[in-house]
Amino acid sequence: MKEYDVPDPKPKVIVGVLLIAIGIAGLLIDNITFHDTRTVIDAAPMKVTEERAQPLPIPSIAGVIAIVAGGALLWFSRQERT
Repeated sequence: MKEYDVPDPKPKVIVGVLLIAIGIAGLLIDNITFHDTRTVIDAAPMKVTEERAQPLPIPSIAGVIAIVAGGALLWFSRQERT
């Protein structure tokens, strides 16, 4: 079998692409909602639970910062190769 010389992807490129993807997702999604279940009444034969939706807001500036940081990582990793 022949062995091919495949260049390894640079860690900076991988992290840069992930940051850009996370930043775009952060701009598209305003908040993440998760559900919390807690017990309100716990009497021996009866148990009453409450399920609440708790939103976790994602600031738009965080998405912009992630996109800029990812772009900077891609730019500087490109400069290192040349």
